[in-house]
Amino acid sequence: MADWALFVDYDGTITNLDTSDVLVRASAGPERWNDLEAALRDGSMSLREVLAEQFAHVRLSLDDADALLAERTVLDPTFAPFVRACEARSCNVTVLSSGLAPLIRRALARAELLRVAVYANEVDADPWGWRLRFRDDSDNGHDKAAAVRAANERGASTIFIGDGHSDFEAALVADRRFAKKGRALETYLRERGVSFTPFERFSQIQGSLFATPGSSGESFSVGRGELG
Repeated sequence: MADWALFVDYDGTITNLDTSDVLVRASAGPERWNDLEAALRDGSMSLREVLAEQFAHVRLSLDDADALLAERTVLDPTFAPFVRACEARSCNVTVLSSGLAPLIRRALARAELLRVAVYANEVDADPWGWRLRFRDDSDNGHDKAAAVRAANERGASTIFIGDGHSDFEAALVADRRFAKKGRALETYLRERGVSFTPFERFSQIQGSLFATPGSSGESFSVGRGELG
């Protein structure tokens, strides 16, 4: 491949469930989770504020949190083959997440994906309530778009793969974007007329990126509809 920089969201994109959802619901209950998610949707709280409040309810050790997530969430089984296919073409995969770096690294290690770079928030797992250490001062707590812009500026062709609210700006500044079907990012891009490729599994992205000459992947753009 040419000089590609490939960035991937973690929660809900690589995983089947949002790991924050799992941890906070287990600690604070679904009612508090739903209240905070509603505040995010109506704009009364930023994602940074919501995450800080959500994780203040979590009082598990990192080991216990990791065990809970290992039990209740799974990685897309086609993600590891996708990463290997990218690496074989000298295209490294970087995870950009608003979640927690230590838990993401543990999950990737179980999948033998130790070379995947992870940029995410850190955490002090205080037994009286977790305290997040955000990557930057942005409203999301992690400005994913900054990493994509930096890759653009050094001349790389950028790909972003995501599903949710914190992925909106990063997807817009990428040269090419993939959005998980049925999630917020797909709706956001569709409503704005921004071209993207919808997907359900990383094997579909692999087929789209590394298709043989003359073949075409599933794609979407306003005025064309979905192909395939």
